[in-house]
Amino acid sequence: MGVVTPFPAATATQRWPGQIGFERMELTRILDLYGRMVAAGHWRDYAIDLGRDAAIFAAFRRAAERPEFRIEKRPALRNRQGMWALVNEAGAVLKRGHELGPVLAPVERRLLKLVES
Repeated sequence: MGVVTPFPAATATQRWPGQIGFERMELTRILDLYGRMVAAGHWRDYAIDLGRDAAIFAAFRRAAERPEFRIEKRPALRNRQGMWALVNEAGAVLKRGHELGPVLAPVERRLLKLVES
């Protein structure tokens, strides 16, 4: 009763071996964009895939189709093209970069509306 056996889990500074994930601030930024796109009527559903090579956030117009956009984080490409990528429905990379903000810019541009004076 007095012996506590530690659970072999990853600490805050370590990752689970073989699994890529989003940091809290990254996921907050992505979910903020998702919420604004839902409010504008563009997106209705999302999915998150945390794999060995990449963490992927996919946004859907309707639940039963391919995602309209995928936001991918691939740390293996950190020193090359950048670990962030915005991929469209056809699988073409629209934007790639080292930081999340500029990669999300093409999607955020869709939210801008012309205001008449």
